[in-house]
Amino acid sequence: MNHLAHVLLAGPRAHARLGAMLGDFWHGAPDSGWPQDVEAGVRLHRKIDVYTDSHPVIVEARGLFEPPLRRYAGILLDVHFDHVLARDWTAHADEPLAALSTGVIAQLTANAAWLPDDLNRFAGYMQRHGLFAAYGRRDVIERVLAGIGARLRHANPLAEAAPALWRNAAALDEAFARFFPDLRGECARLRREFGIDGL
Repeated sequence: MNHLAHVLLAGPRAHARLGAMLGDFWHGAPDSGWPQDVEAGVRLHRKIDVYTDSHPVIVEARGLFEPPLRRYAGILLDVHFDHVLARDWTAHADEPLAALSTGVIAQLTANAAWLPDDLNRFAGYMQRHGLFAAYGRRDVIERVLAGIGARLRHANPLAEAAPALWRNAAALDEAFARFFPDLRGECARLRREFGIDGL
């Protein structure tokens, strides 16, 4: 899953959402000096990634992409699922998407002194480009894919992946509809396990 999904699935606690964002930008074990909810948010992020990668619906959906894109199918699915979430937000959450985005940016800004540089840069990108709401637009998703491709250390086809993504959009939407309820149920269980369920 990508940034928006991770934040939603972290639940309503601000520090858990911060940890959900941090999960893509921090490598290694969580820092023992972090607030407990931040650490739990990072751990939840990683559990979500493992659960997602091994889920039968996701394994099947990766097969929609032909080589060489199949190697990057996980990225394509993650980004498309954020597109579906933003596009159909009111079907998945009661909290307004703008309010969620404002809260996440505020958390990132307030903690900028100790966050990784890449995450601080992403916080600025969020503000400049109106994320998370802009994920609902296809042109933004295409720019996101190109940006991810540019950050990878090896040559890759992500900047040219949009036609294949949109060609498979209906099947990917259907995969999301089958998969996301399972993921939400697993995350509810994990939030209870990590002590971040509820406010």
